[in-house]
Order: sequence, then C-alpha cells, then structure tokens
Amino acid sequence: MLIPLPALNDNYIWLYAKQNDRVLIIDPSESQPVIDYLNRNHLLPQAILLTHGHADHIGGVAALKQHYPNLAVYGSPEVAELATVLVEPGKLQIGNYGIEVIATPGHTAQHISFVVDDHLFCGDTIFSAGCGRVFTGDYAAMFAALQRLNALPDSTIVCAAHEYTLSNLRFALTVVADQSAVAQQLQKVEQLRAANQPSLPTTLGLERQINPFLQANTLEAFIDLRQAKDRF
Repeated sequence: MLIPLPALNDNYIWLYAKQNDRVLIIDPSESQPVIDYLNRNHLLPQAILLTHGHADHIGGVAALKQHYPNLAVYGSPEVAELATVLVEPGKLQIGNYGIEVIATPGHTAQHISFVVDDHLFCGDTIFSAGCGRVFTGDYAAMFAALQRLNALPDSTIVCAAHEYTLSNLRFALTVVADQSAVAQQLQKVEQLRAANQPSLPTTLGLERQINPFLQANTLEAFIDLRQAKDRF
C-alpha cells in the first residue's frame, strides 16, 4: 500500500505498508487526514518518519502522538524535540521494515531521506522534475545529496513531498537539451491535475529523463540551474 494523502496547499503525507502490516507515516503535516484514513480502512500505524523539521512536514506529529500514545517517531537531530528515536545515515529496522537512511542535507542542514522496499521518501530534496530550495545556502551539500539519490536504481519509486510537478516541468522545458520526454510528461501531468489526481509517485528512471537537477554533472551547473529556478 502506498498512499499520497493531500494536505495543506500542496503537501503529500505518505502512508506506506506491506500487506497485513502496520503503516509507516512519512512527514505528517496534519493529523486528521491520517487518522481519518487509518480509521476508515481499519489500519494501525507502525511509526512516523520525519525527513526534516519544517512546519509543513511535522505539523501533525504532536496530535498523532496524542491519538496513538505508543507511536514512535524517527528523525534526525533536527527534529529532536519530536523524535522518539534519533537516526543517523545507515540501516534502520522498524518492526518488519528494513529502512535505509540517506543523508540529504542542503534544503535543511540535517535533512534525511528514507528508502523502504525500493520506495524513496525524500522530503524536499527531490521533486518530480525539480529539487528543493537550498535554504542552508550550502549548494555543495545539496548537489552531493542529489548524487547520492541519483545512484539508486531506475526502478526506485520516488515519493516526494510536494505537488510542484507542473511548474517544475515548465521550467525544465526551458533548460533541458532533449525536450521530448519533458513535453510528454507535461501533457500527462496536465491531464492528471485537471482530474485532481496526484502526479506522484514517479520513478528515478523517469526523473533521469525529465529532471534537470539530476542531469547536472557539476556543482557549477547545479548552482546555475537552482538559481535560475528560483528566478523562474
């Protein structure tokens, strides 16, 4: 089970569960959509995973912990005030879930991403056809983070945290050398969004074709792209 729950203006709260297992909740910006979905489908939560500490990713944590008193929260030291367990890059076992934790700083200084059963929960590091703003000003860290994620297999299912795909694709059309894949995906996403359907998840294989930030081969090229996108 993989569910993108819409929240706030353009966030997704991701729910993931193996068959007949409890649910992982990733970056709950709000609590009620999660509680309603779990109740409606007779599901129980396993844990909360937090990629970073921005309010639109942690806003529902306190209420979820109150509603489910034994619910553990996993995150980096960036969210120490909320986390039950502080995690570092490496391997993590939560119940039946084997999870890889990848350091992805740049958007924030201690941003992390999680890989669970070939599903990448990358917070605000990668978006479809885009990447997060570099609020730290550390472009080298963000570029290195993108390279780590870009090393994952093509089949990796990318579960980004925001519905930014249309604007990202329109920017990508102005900078990519081969526009065909971008134009094709733009048409598809326009149809999905017109039907109020999410453009996510995507795959890393597709992102390598349409995401200019994953195509950037040097730090200088990445900085130029990121600054151009900020002006777009």
